[in-house]
Order: sequence, then C-alpha cells, then structure tokens
Amino acid sequence: MSATEELQYISDDSGNLTGVLVPIDLWNEISSEIETSYLLKSDKMKQRLLEAKNRDTGIPLEEALEKLGI
Repeated sequence: MSATEELQYISDDSGNLTGVLVPIDLWNEISSEIETSYLLKSDKMKQRLLEAKNRDTGIPLEEALEKLGI
C-alpha cells in the first residue's frame, strides 16, 4: 500500500470534505520538498546548499556543541 492510499479524508455531517489525515512519513517528505523548493528560489541559498552538499570536511559533534555552548 502506498502512502497516498493511506490518506484518510474527513467530512462534515453534509458529506463535504473538510480535511485529510496524512501519514507522518508522507508529511515529512512533502514538507522537506516544500522547504527545499523555497530555499532554492534564492541564488545565494542555492549556492550555499550546493557547497554544503559537496563539502567533505567538518568538525566532530562534540566540538560543534562546545562552540555553541551546549
């Protein structure tokens, strides 16, 4: 069964559709795509995302947390 087959529709007493329940996995996928699409509208943000995607260096999590004071 696909995620879209798991949608549950909500209707009022007259049978008018008023809402939909979406499986969380599908919702996470949709919201991620919306966020990515929004970010890619900016040329500067698009460049930053591409640079981050291609970056192969970083710092350990513990060091990042320390720098953030967490």
